[in-house]
Amino acid sequence: MTSLIPLGHDLWTVEGAAIRGAGGFDFPTRMCLARLTDGSLWVHSPIALTAALTSEIARLGPVRHLVAPNDLHHRFLSDWAAAFPAAIVHAAPGVAQKSPGVVVDDVLTPDPPAIWADLFQQVIFDGNMITTEVVFFHQPSGTLIFTDLLQQMPSGWYKGGRATVARADLMTGDYPSVPRKVRIAFRNRRALRAAIAKLRRLPVQQIVMAHGPVVKENAAKALDNAFAWAR
Repeated sequence: MTSLIPLGHDLWTVEGAAIRGAGGFDFPTRMCLARLTDGSLWVHSPIALTAALTSEIARLGPVRHLVAPNDLHHRFLSDWAAAFPAAIVHAAPGVAQKSPGVVVDDVLTPDPPAIWADLFQQVIFDGNMITTEVVFFHQPSGTLIFTDLLQQMPSGWYKGGRATVARADLMTGDYPSVPRKVRIAFRNRRALRAAIAKLRRLPVQQIVMAHGPVVKENAAKALDNAFAWAR
């Protein structure tokens, strides 16, 4: 049984094992893969690399682009860079400082690199004290790809005191949400609203979060609700 979940138009997602984060909170993990026009693979927020996953990916094409979309999602970057030495490492601002064992070849900007500009748009959410995140929009499938900016932990994921904290922080709930701590950490509200406006102009059909389910129904409405607090 494959672990690759098709999202349409040469885009896949893969659910990984949970990892331990700050404060002892466990986080579910998810990455995305896309096949670019030249046949190479684009890997977003790499999860733990296993032999089975490596074998599955090999059937799709050669891995040529590794993407670290914020400086909190670099834990497995060095493993992937070692396994795929021909791959170019693209990273959000700040990743190079937190992952000194990996050479960052390209620091991401609001303008997508030419190699994937025909498939992806990207929006940078900066001015946040926790992390700078690059959000990607896969145009052929209408998929908006988030990392930590939008979250929806599975029901019952946390227990006891951590469940209470997660609920108060808006990490868990019936709908995707920007965690409360991330909202508070934005220092440049004008830049924040400009980035949100760019997302709202996109023809979003589905949403992928590193820490949450894939949203395939009413995705545009879910996006609007998630950022209503910033108006």
